[in-house]
Amino acid sequence: MSDIMEKFSLKGQTALVTGGAGLLGKQFTLALGQAGANVVVADFDLDAAQRHAQTLLDENIPTQAVQVDVTGPGSAAKMVEQVVSKFGRLDILVNSAALDPKFDPENISDQSSNAFETYPLESWQKAIDVNLTGMFLACQASARQMVAQNYGVIINICSTYGLVGPDQRLYERVDGPPQFKPVYYSVSKAGVLGLTRYLSTYYAGKPIRVNALTPGGVYNQHDEVFLKAYSARTVMGRMAEQDEMSGAVVFLASKASSYMTGANLVVDGGWTAW
Repeated sequence: MSDIMEKFSLKGQTALVTGGAGLLGKQFTLALGQAGANVVVADFDLDAAQRHAQTLLDENIPTQAVQVDVTGPGSAAKMVEQVVSKFGRLDILVNSAALDPKFDPENISDQSSNAFETYPLESWQKAIDVNLTGMFLACQASARQMVAQNYGVIINICSTYGLVGPDQRLYERVDGPPQFKPVYYSVSKAGVLGLTRYLSTYYAGKPIRVNALTPGGVYNQHDEVFLKAYSARTVMGRMAEQDEMSGAVVFLASKASSYMTGANLVVDGGWTAW
């Protein structure tokens, strides 16, 4: 009989995280590395990927930083080639790269109205290219390696706004113009679930599992107005801490979830339970 904790071990495996230098990407890479995996931090911003890779190396986690533009098939293929060249195989892909309009202090000034009636087509197309086509290309490039080695796990990062519509009241401010979570975010994240289910059934009968992870809102120094409004919408009465998706990603990556595929693991503090 196997020990339950052994099922969570990723020792000897290699995990690739796109968007690996992002808010959650950093947490995913750290958690997977702590579970024993070799870790590849893939990001459009190579400098950020290298800085984060160094923090993982300082924790004695075997790590590689690679630059990737997930919207380019050649770049996605090169990313996987670099992983295999460095570590010999690719066992786990976490698709965390995405355009996500943030409303924390660092990013809120970058947000325009995002009103649907005037939302620019070029902004829609750019976001779909990254959030959906980019995920498709990363899955495609990784799946070729996983098929060749006869093993693989893919975890696609979704969002509660892929399950339910945004509560636009969260973005209202009495002292400013109207702001909205833009249309592309909900549509692209809903597409993530479709891609996940398609791939899980496409690889039926093969040792390749594909699941989605849906995080709720993660606290990142949001202002008190947003924090209070968001927290009131959750059953648990708060936003998530940055490391509270880590257990879920290790679970989905490991043999602890060996009978799961085509599923969506929701970690949202009860947001979608109301």
